[in-house]
Amino acid sequence: MVTNPVHGLPFIPGASFTDCTKTAFHRSQTLGYRNGYAVARRPTVGIGGQRLQVNELSQPELDELASKAPTLTYGQPKQAPPAYFVPAHVAFDKKVLRFDAYFQEDIPVSAEEHYRIRQVTIYYYLEDDSMSIVEPIVENSGIPQGKLIKRQRLPKNSVGDHYHWKDLNRGINITIYGKTFRIVDCDRFTKDFLESQGIELNPPEKMALDPYTELRKQPVRKYVTPSDFDQLKQFLTFDKQVLRFYAIWDDTDSMFGECRNYIIHYYLMDDTVEIREVHERNDGRDPFPLLVNRQRMPKVLVDNAKNFPQCVLEISDQEVLEWYTAKDFIVGKPLTILGRTFFIYDCDPFTRQYYKEKFGISDLPPIDISKHEPPPVKQELPPYNGYGLIEDSAQNCFVLIPKPPKKDVIKMLLNDNKVLRYLAALESPIPEDKERRFIFSYFLATDMISIFEPPVRNSGIIGGKYLGRTKVVKPLSSVDDPDYYGPGDFYIGAVIEVFGHRFIILDTDEYVLKYMESNAAQYSPEALASIQSRVQKQEAPAPAPENMQAKPDLNVQGMEALISAIKTHLKDHPCKDGIRDALQAYDKEASGYMDKEVFFKICETLSVPLDDSLVKELIEMCCHGEDKIDYYNFLRAFSD
Repeated sequence: MVTNPVHGLPFIPGASFTDCTKTAFHRSQTLGYRNGYAVARRPTVGIGGQRLQVNELSQPELDELASKAPTLTYGQPKQAPPAYFVPAHVAFDKKVLRFDAYFQEDIPVSAEEHYRIRQVTIYYYLEDDSMSIVEPIVENSGIPQGKLIKRQRLPKNSVGDHYHWKDLNRGINITIYGKTFRIVDCDRFTKDFLESQGIELNPPEKMALDPYTELRKQPVRKYVTPSDFDQLKQFLTFDKQVLRFYAIWDDTDSMFGECRNYIIHYYLMDDTVEIREVHERNDGRDPFPLLVNRQRMPKVLVDNAKNFPQCVLEISDQEVLEWYTAKDFIVGKPLTILGRTFFIYDCDPFTRQYYKEKFGISDLPPIDISKHEPPPVKQELPPYNGYGLIEDSAQNCFVLIPKPPKKDVIKMLLNDNKVLRYLAALESPIPEDKERRFIFSYFLATDMISIFEPPVRNSGIIGGKYLGRTKVVKPLSSVDDPDYYGPGDFYIGAVIEVFGHRFIILDTDEYVLKYMESNAAQYSPEALASIQSRVQKQEAPAPAPENMQAKPDLNVQGMEALISAIKTHLKDHPCKDGIRDALQAYDKEASGYMDKEVFFKICETLSVPLDDSLVKELIEMCCHGEDKIDYYNFLRAFSD
């Protein structure tokens, strides 16, 4: 047991006491100087001059004992678990610092450049402190580029130190294997990492540019006048692209000319034109494929070239003001090439698509050039000269050697020797001609007419043949299509005009009556009525004496038929209005008779057709004596 040296008590807890009477607490001097150096020395006495124990421990030992004091009290403590250890290759895996840098390379053997700036990228791998330097590849640079220094730890100096990320910053120069690299900038991750480690970064610098590379970026100097159109580009763009047009050359206006088909090719690669012929089988032409060989076609020539002989003129840009281009070839428009006018009527689908994309013309419909057969030309006969028949004269216009016109042989055989004879009087203002009589002979076989005048003694007129056998044209008939007199035009009272002379039919023979009876369909009702009236007159009894006051007995049936025919014939004639009032105004006694002279004057005033054969027949039937007329029966024909 250790005793207390002062009080003689054991030195155990609770048995040691502090001296309350002690007043000196100074510590002894432990620092001294020897030869100008501070030297520590052990104290000889304790605090306040107290004696030191011989076995007193040193301060480190005391500190160690102080730290082990809980062990003495509470026993050995449990060992604390060690902190989680992460190796560097795991903590900094795929973490790379990236710096942009460049270095200058001298070029002593080039006249165009004296130095070259080569831009590089410096990569620092944090996992193993290795570095690599890569130069971006520039196309057509002519120098080996790519990875300049492969990944490794780069030496910093000759002592053996290596570059560390603490040695890298913006705006500094680093020397690697004899080349000095200038670091100008870094990426965002590198900046944040260095700032997190307490490194202050320099401001970024502008990347230096290579003067020779910048010189190559400038446009190449040209020593020729630049052209507005690149012919090489045109050749490469439009090679094997051809516009095809279908055209015709109409030369029918010239003698022996014709309409011929052609194909026009326009080559877009060099603006040349080729014209090819379209041959057909048995066209009688030599099979030449080309009309115009492939060449540029001039559109407008200079004035001097127009006067120069074309056969020896060599066409060039100096003689031509304007050449034909693709915009001049339009479907539906004529085009003059080397003196020939071509009409373009169609093109192929590629040409339509090209014009739609290039010029915005979307509507190029084909044009129908098929020629329709012209209507047959009507042959116009020359005017009739009055000699011979029109049919005979027209044969000179139909054939070179005229032939007689064809005759109706069947008609001639059926009507051979059949002649219709009529008695006629000449209508003339000359008194001597009123008493002349003529015999008309109508030949049914040939539809010809002959006129004979019976001679009369002491008349002063030589009789005989008045008109030879010929066809007689009706008045107001056209020369081109003449209308001849036929059997239906001859009846009693009819007026026949023969070459300007008017004849009135007075009577017929018995054969005419039989012919009209058997061929009634050929005659008009007026002609049949006139013949019927003649027959009735022949069968009527002899007229009463003049001194008898009784009215003559008229054939009621014949008159009724004649009145009905006149009503039909003069249905819309204006003379019907007022004729009754005019005639009754002169007959004040209302006897129904009036003088013939007054009657004819009234009829002429009202434009009554007295020349009509039916009206004449009715007047004859209404006559009463030599100077009177029964106008009551006459008015029946003009009443409704």
